[in-house]
Amino acid sequence: MPRARISHSAEFCAAFRLHNAAFDADWNEAAFGACHSPNFHGHNYLLTVEVEGPVDPDRGMVMDLNRLGALVREVVIERVDHRNLNTDVGFLDGVIPTSENLASAFWRILEAELPPGVRLARLRLQESRDHSVLLLADDLDGR
Repeated sequence: MPRARISHSAEFCAAFRLHNAAFDADWNEAAFGACHSPNFHGHNYLLTVEVEGPVDPDRGMVMDLNRLGALVREVVIERVDHRNLNTDVGFLDGVIPTSENLASAFWRILEAELPPGVRLARLRLQESRDHSVLLLADDLDGR
């Protein structure tokens, strides 16, 4: 059977502050600039999740696209949308909420919920029109 990839995209809005408590305010300001604002700031994110697997000969699909969409909403979006990523999201406790760290955290929690035989292939988190991070399955081997 051939393998195929399917994807789902979803938007969410969230506030955050980039801050590393191991360093002083000057270091944090130099490292994170406007993202270090003590009053937080936010983005309108676009999350795109791509999964792959064999095409089931009986159903003609890798997995139901509606189920993939529901999974992304339940596992990620409902937990982060209109939240403060530093204070309101348990699975991000202690994580500096850079796009790279968010994408990695989203990868971990989504990967654990996929049906047997389906694997996460790519995850893109776009934080603005100009900036995004892309994680690829092959790059994450040996995490």
